[in-house]
Amino acid sequence: MRIWHNELTLEAVNARGKNTMVEHVGIEFTEIGDDFMVARMPVDNRTKQPLGIMHGGASCVLAETVGSTAGNYAVDYTQFYCVGLDINTNHIRSVTEGFVIATAKPFHLGRSTQVWGIEIVNEEKKLISVNRLTMAVLAR
Repeated sequence: MRIWHNELTLEAVNARGKNTMVEHVGIEFTEIGDDFMVARMPVDNRTKQPLGIMHGGASCVLAETVGSTAGNYAVDYTQFYCVGLDINTNHIRSVTEGFVIATAKPFHLGRSTQVWGIEIVNEEKKLISVNRLTMAVLAR
């Protein structure tokens, strides 16, 4: 079942992050399905911590970016918008290079809240983190 309220393109979704943290850390949306979105982020000097592994906060930035973007496209944005209420991240495996890929799928799309699950994997599809994002749906 398609959950998006309007037609959307990767170009439009990627343009939404211009001049924001999304652009700064190099997040790029790569796929839009009927009920999911996928984005990737490089593991480089912008996203690593001093030990040389991806910063846990960078995982949260990627997860919230993909989930929040998906959430805002899953509502009629002429009437509503979504903002984060809570994010929970469990770090499973570290990563030192390459890209990490996040896939966001909804658990719940309600009138006042949304709950999204976001899995982040490395390029070998090994699980890096699992994330749950709760969004508030607000009237414009």
